[in-house]
Amino acid sequence: MTEKTVLFVTGRLAEGSLRDVLQTVAPLAGFRFEITVPGIQVAALLHTGLLKRRLTVPEHIDRVIVPGWCQGELSELEQQFGRPFARGPKDLYDLPEYFGVGRRMQADLTGWSIEILAELNHAPLLPVEQILEQAAELKSAGADLIDVGAVPGSVCRHMGEIVRELRNAGHRVSIDSFDQTEVEAAVAAGAELILSCNQSNLDWVSQLGVEVVAVPETPQDTDSLDRIAEQLSQRGCRFRLDAILEPIGMGFAASLERYMQTRRRHPDAAMMMGVGNVSELTEVDSAGVNMLLAAICEELGIQSVLTTQVINWCRTSVAELSAARRLVHYAVSAGTIPKNLDGSLTMLRDGRLRRTSQAAIDHLAESLTDSNYRIFAEQGRLHLMNSDGCWSGSSGFAVFEQALLQARQRRTQAAVSAEHAFYLGYELARAEVALLLGKQYVQDAPMAFGVAGKWGASSAIHNHGDDPGSPPSRPATT
Repeated sequence: MTEKTVLFVTGRLAEGSLRDVLQTVAPLAGFRFEITVPGIQVAALLHTGLLKRRLTVPEHIDRVIVPGWCQGELSELEQQFGRPFARGPKDLYDLPEYFGVGRRMQADLTGWSIEILAELNHAPLLPVEQILEQAAELKSAGADLIDVGAVPGSVCRHMGEIVRELRNAGHRVSIDSFDQTEVEAAVAAGAELILSCNQSNLDWVSQLGVEVVAVPETPQDTDSLDRIAEQLSQRGCRFRLDAILEPIGMGFAASLERYMQTRRRHPDAAMMMGVGNVSELTEVDSAGVNMLLAAICEELGIQSVLTTQVINWCRTSVAELSAARRLVHYAVSAGTIPKNLDGSLTMLRDGRLRRTSQAAIDHLAESLTDSNYRIFAEQGRLHLMNSDGCWSGSSGFAVFEQALLQARQRRTQAAVSAEHAFYLGYELARAEVALLLGKQYVQDAPMAFGVAGKWGASSAIHNHGDDPGSPPSRPATT
């Protein structure tokens, strides 16, 4: 029996990912496949009117699958092309379930190309035990190098000891200082990268035999970055170029342009970006900022980033960058968009919500025959119900008060013990938070908070307090 050939219609952005999924699904489901892109970027924008004008169905095609988002009557396409049409799933990674050959396929997010340097801010002010503890947390969250941040204006006499202890604990180490005494001690103890090098320290830094980060004399002086790169090359010193990312309001957009110009002038050079100059100095949850900066680095071939976790809104920056570098690497490599791949960075709002209709809630409330409480966060309201009734509202306090009042009126208040009241208060508070944030609430089940749920408590590394005006130790301008 000849295998049928199925034509899959999609947008240009999803073509690569769709092909990867179908190469696994098609042999299991017993069909051959072809893919066509009818001149549109995003599959969700497809509609039958456009397909009637642009789609071509070859004679050997037996069936056509359009994306689940495709709008319009498929019968019109069947009449025009004389072939059966069907809507596939809205998410191409659900194709294994759609064809009954397995569960949703997961994208391979094990690859990455961006190295993460995590700075221990003002490390000389910390006891060695705390340095090792924080370094272990940073490495566990995804850091590849521990960057020892010096204290500007002072000289640390035990810098070598700090680096030696970190190396003995199995960490790769970089040193963030312009002081010759500190840098030489760090390199002697095993530091493999020096941040940073310009004309002020070129002569002695280039003789230490380790890689350096080359920076311009001022962020705007791109010619000086070219000069330092040429001088380091002549001296046989390995280097990474950093055009200096500036904070929003201080030349942010212009600094991004300088990174692009630097890549064009030095197409094969290693590069680095200090992303903390934006994430730490912008009062916004850092996950989205880190994701966008990682995407810029991936597309420009910037192979390393430097970050800190000083201010509270950046407390999980290393874990965020670790997740982001995998997402952007997959997206760029596969030629697809980083969507519906992994929920690690959707920390406040869930990507998908499984909704329960008001009719279903009402039906369940009417059918309950026991006194156990059920809690739902649906239709913009909280719902508490048992066999005695159903109470709804926007506040957990108000809903519980309604239920307690009815329990007293029916003389069933004994059913709400102190322990039970505590449980209901806890669950109603969780449900209220879920409504506020737009998260999925399931009674007695934990909510998903992405990397914040895993690293939020352990990664609250504040090396000198919660002062929102405290910048990372590596300045925005060098």
